[in-house]
Amino acid sequence: MKAFAKEKDIFSSKPQAEGRLQKEMRCYELLEALGIEYFGANHEPAATIEDCLEVEQVLGAKICKNLFLCNSPKTSFYLLMMPGDKPFKTKDLSKQINSARLSFAGAEFMEEFLDITPGSVSVLGLMNDKGNKVKLLIDKDLLSEDFIGCHPCINTTTLKLRTEDLIEKLLPSLGHAPTIVEL
Repeated sequence: MKAFAKEKDIFSSKPQAEGRLQKEMRCYELLEALGIEYFGANHEPAATIEDCLEVEQVLGAKICKNLFLCNSPKTSFYLLMMPGDKPFKTKDLSKQINSARLSFAGAEFMEEFLDITPGSVSVLGLMNDKGNKVKLLIDKDLLSEDFIGCHPCINTTTLKLRTEDLIEKLLPSLGHAPTIVEL
């Protein structure tokens, strides 16, 4: 198992920029500008839900699974947020959003639309989707959680945000109304 942060290492304000990517720093600036309280933990790269289990315990928040998907002709793109322990079945989602043949979108689209690389996909990447090319899908079960854990556009840090702040403050400021799905 990888070495992750401990409770004593949790931070609640923008960290020093040294050694951090600009896109990560923009996440903190956005959250603070919107008055959204957050708690963060730095850790080794966590590209999978399994990697995030220890971080989940330290932060006291469910880390959600974030999948970047597209349709077959690569004309529609989706960011799906769902509980990390829930299995993903493409056919269940395809029916609900009327999009057949969903698959994982390539890294080039992730970088073009969200300024994120594989393993770092996060709702915070929507701040980089200036053309609103990506449709946000949220599994209904996430809405019952008090907090959601997500990466600030890099998978070496995880943030804990209030679900209410995500829905009522962050998403409206980004111009991304979520579509609620049931998986």
